Formats: sequence, structure tokens, C-alpha cells
Amino acid sequence: QVQLVESGGGLVQAGGSLRLSCAGSGSFFSMTTMGWYRQAPGKQRELVASITLGGTTTYADSVKGRFTISRDSAKNTVYLQMSSLKPEDTAVYYCNAEVRRYSYSSLTRYWGQGTQVTVSS
Repeated sequence: QVQLVESGGGLVQAGGSLRLSCAGSGSFFSMTTMGWYRQAPGKQRELVASITLGGTTTYADSVKGRFTISRDSAKNTVYLQMSSLKPEDTAVYYCNAEVRRYSYSSLTRYWGQGTQVTVSS
């Protein structure tokens, strides 16, 4: 089984910073694209940022220039450095990874349990 465990959420004032981490564990062949999604109350889950195995990154327009995604592939860990936080960044942040269980397997998407980020004004 594959597990993704997030950490680093919390309460921060507007303009502050937080760093989220997500560590993958379990038995699998490879972990390809990893990313962060968020879901605010009453809203749909949305992509915040993603990073491929080769290091190509994608960001939502709302976080460009403020958030940075990175990964340590040797540790199956992805990070999200969040700066200049705004109240509208308040949400539950979910880690996501596309995993190939065996060399011949198709990709399966896994999710973490989520971590709350609250930005006060």
C-alpha cells in the first residue's frame, strides 16, 4: 500500500509563510508527478502546484510568485513553500502523487489526508 503523510499546516497571519511537506511511503516502483491541491469550505478542490519527476512545475495563477513547489525524489517527498499568504489561501491542503506500483503498472493517483492552513487577516 502507498501512503502520503502531510505536515506543516497551521495558523499564520496574512503576509506570513508556511512550509508544507508530504512524505510518501510503502511499496511501489516509482512516484512520478507530485502535487498539492486545496479545498476551501464550499468550494471545489483545486490544483495549487505540481512537479514532475523531471522537475517541471505548474502553478495556479493565484499562487504564482508566492508559492514554490519542490521535491526530493530520493525521499519521495514533496514540499510547498508558501509566502505572502493571504486569507483567501485558507483551505485544507492535500498532497497528491501519481504512483506506478510495478514497472509494468499504469499510474494510480494517491491522496494524503490533508492539512489545514488558516491565514488570518
